[in-house]
Amino acid sequence: MAANAIERQFAVEQLLARYAQALDGDALESWPDFFVEQGRYRILTAENYSQGLPLPLVQADSRAMLRDRVAALRHANIYEAQHYRHVVSCTVVEKVDAQTVTAVSNFMVARIMHDGATTLFATGRYLDRIRLSNDAAEAKFEERLVILDSSRIDTLLAIPL
Repeated sequence: MAANAIERQFAVEQLLARYAQALDGDALESWPDFFVEQGRYRILTAENYSQGLPLPLVQADSRAMLRDRVAALRHANIYEAQHYRHVVSCTVVEKVDAQTVTAVSNFMVARIMHDGATTLFATGRYLDRIRLSNDAAEAKFEERLVILDSSRIDTLLAIPL
């Protein structure tokens, strides 16, 4: 693997790790900063994705929309106290151009309730389009598609995946 390919892989892996750490650590206010200004975030079922059906469970088309979602979670929505623990697979990274890559990884998210009960909340894959910079810490999502293996969500999908 060429040095620049290793650097690309490292930048992507760092972005995914920092993203999961922020969500798992309840640092939701930092979540929009993982995206470019016009970054797109969508959660779809695998069935809808495979059939080309565009209706997502969650959609945001800008950092401002992501900030609004966080504000709603913190101040408007009512849901039982919970937090997540992400497990993300190794990531396949493909170069698109000098500043952009696509990446595919699988995930499992456990949901831990306030009483300690833990369940497997979601599984699926991330399909990412990522803008790179010279600094690995500055990689950002242009688009993050969260493709859920199951169409069944047993409760409010409050916290981002």
